[in-house]
Amino acid sequence: MYHGNEVLNQTPEMIDYDVSEDPALREGLVREGAGWALDDLTEIGRAAGSREVQEWGRLANEHAPSLQRYDTVGHRRDDVEYHPAYHSLMAKAFEFGLNAAPWFDDRPGAHAARTAKAFAWGQAESGHMCPIGMAYAAVPTLRHAPELADAYARRLASADYDPELRPMDDKSGLVLGTSMTERQGGSDARANISRAVERTDGTYEVVGHKWFTSAPMSDGFLTLVQTEPGLTCLLLPRVLPDGTRNPIRLERLKDKLGNRSNASAEIEYHGATGWRVGEEGQGVRTIIEMVNFTRLNCVVLSSAFMRNGLVRAVHHAQHRRAFGNLLIDQPLMRNVLADLTLESEAAVAALMRLGGATDRAEVSESDAGVRRLGLAVTKYWVCKRAQAVVGEALECLGGNGYIENSGMPRLYREAPLQSVWEGSGNVAALDVLRVIRRQPETVESFFDELRLASGADLRLDAVVAGLEKDLAADGIDSAELEFGARGLVERLALVFQASLLVRHSSAAVADAFVASRLGGSWGIAFGTLPRGVDAPGILERVPAGVIG
Repeated sequence: MYHGNEVLNQTPEMIDYDVSEDPALREGLVREGAGWALDDLTEIGRAAGSREVQEWGRLANEHAPSLQRYDTVGHRRDDVEYHPAYHSLMAKAFEFGLNAAPWFDDRPGAHAARTAKAFAWGQAESGHMCPIGMAYAAVPTLRHAPELADAYARRLASADYDPELRPMDDKSGLVLGTSMTERQGGSDARANISRAVERTDGTYEVVGHKWFTSAPMSDGFLTLVQTEPGLTCLLLPRVLPDGTRNPIRLERLKDKLGNRSNASAEIEYHGATGWRVGEEGQGVRTIIEMVNFTRLNCVVLSSAFMRNGLVRAVHHAQHRRAFGNLLIDQPLMRNVLADLTLESEAAVAALMRLGGATDRAEVSESDAGVRRLGLAVTKYWVCKRAQAVVGEALECLGGNGYIENSGMPRLYREAPLQSVWEGSGNVAALDVLRVIRRQPETVESFFDELRLASGADLRLDAVVAGLEKDLAADGIDSAELEFGARGLVERLALVFQASLLVRHSSAAVADAFVASRLGGSWGIAFGTLPRGVDAPGILERVPAGVIG
């Protein structure tokens, strides 16, 4: 008998689960020397999957930041107001040490631990992870100005989140942002026209604008401006030491596709005060370290999007019936989900290797090389694959996935961002070419990493040998190299991932990944794995807390 209020064949909420219950993530954490952080990872994973934190994420995105340009009597205010849920997310991220804490943690694997924890926490809500990631990335650049680093670097690692606008010296916890791109230049920072003139007291007076400033309520911004010798990096505080506002005017907030919880602004400098970081005329060289660490954060979040989408798709398939069986038992759906699992696990394997290489880069030339080239190719590839993975995962939920309260539309809107952030696909691909042409020792370190998998799979060996031949010294200056840069970077990313999977993952995952991504047994869409792959074995790698 039909009962109008009866709900049948609907998937229960995916709530109160452990985001960190992920074999690839946990194995990678131990492998990279940070097994001591497993308990911390579990705490963060349970928090990220909790009903309370998931609700914070929803509220922070549904109630977007608003610009308060003036006070009630017409004075410039230039404030951004956030929903309290945003501040709750930020406070937890500080508490968990996802900001600059690894730079002041002497335990082995501190950066690998931060990488894993940020991956888990980023599945709760990603917008607030922008300022958190910039706080993490800012320390290496800030060290180019030792006095500023001594004053502020440890405050970037504080467990105390303080959203109040006060002088940086008066706060125990800080957030730093970046302001580099201008309306006429985009990624071409050398086209910047904002200018700074040194004053007699050693500070700089800045006049100009910035087209994108993410997290404009940060306590300060690392900024590229023109001085007499050329592009120079400055630190501009929001509030000056005497308590007055630095004249940084917020002109408007960007109306973005996604990342709604995080404000991004167009700003103008009206005689703003800045402190120099690094040498005059060496601004790009000074700030590039921050850019690179921010790119690592992009890989973290893109990988988190993949895993979040995959887990939601598997959860749905575990509970939804069609044509007499659960979706998870339908052979074609198993192909799709297994294919998505391969993509997600490959991203996590690369992510954790890069986290470990970050820990060891200062003492190991080989790890420094793996981090430099491996990060460039992974940033390009994983940030692009996130968009395809999330789109396919949404489709697994059918019409329910297109409905806002499923969580998938927000994830879908977020997915393209990391590919744009800190250098779009072409910028990342050209950066790889720059490394190949100028740093042969880095390329050799990268291939030494690939050779650790030699003999494990002949198909992988053949692709690596082909790449080495293509990158022979007499071909790196070919006029055709730039035209084919994306294809080259894609192959480099795939062999990097494959080499890690054949060494560290299950036989089911490694064989299917190589057969499909490198062996030619794959179509264009997900769900085109060849016959004979071990789909049940692959799906065992999806978090047990959801599969069960």
